[in-house]
Amino acid sequence: MYIMTRSEKVVRIPPADLKEDIEAVIEELTKDAYEGKFGEDKLMTVLINNVETVGPGRIVHGDGAVYQTVTYDQLAFKPRDNEIIEGVVCEVVKFGAFIRFGPIDGLLHISQVMDDRVDIDADNQRLVGKDSGRTLGIGDKVRARIVSIDINEKNPEDSKIGLTMRQTGLGKLEWIEEDQKKKAESK
Repeated sequence: MYIMTRSEKVVRIPPADLKEDIEAVIEELTKDAYEGKFGEDKLMTVLINNVETVGPGRIVHGDGAVYQTVTYDQLAFKPRDNEIIEGVVCEVVKFGAFIRFGPIDGLLHISQVMDDRVDIDADNQRLVGKDSGRTLGIGDKVRARIVSIDINEKNPEDSKIGLTMRQTGLGKLEWIEEDQKKKAESK
């Protein structure tokens, strides 16, 4: 889920950067320090805008850098338990598929793809339903539900988000349309 918030943080300004346009330097350093990273509140900052300084900066003895408090508007992303997401299959591996939604990836384990035994077609980078013949491959758009979240604030790439598509209304978008047509025809 995306949200807009206002945040306050401290930015370190190296001595060499104090000669330049300080407002532009502070904005650039703020973006470098916080965009694309998770905070302690488990929000991933996607975009920073409207950076403003708060009061005078502090100089730390022995460092020489200025530590400046700033506030800024941020577009943030926070996945939530049981949230329904739509994403794109970005990688197929022997134990499932990775789904990119928002700025992060979630794992769709092979046991959570569909109510069918699933085989791996490694040569074609896809998962295939044994009885249904349905396939899931790179670039396919899917709807899934978040079932587990383990965010690693220090290294967002190591975050683990578990997904499932084994419910009515979830799956590859083409499967959902097919199921809706079959249901409409049977009435």
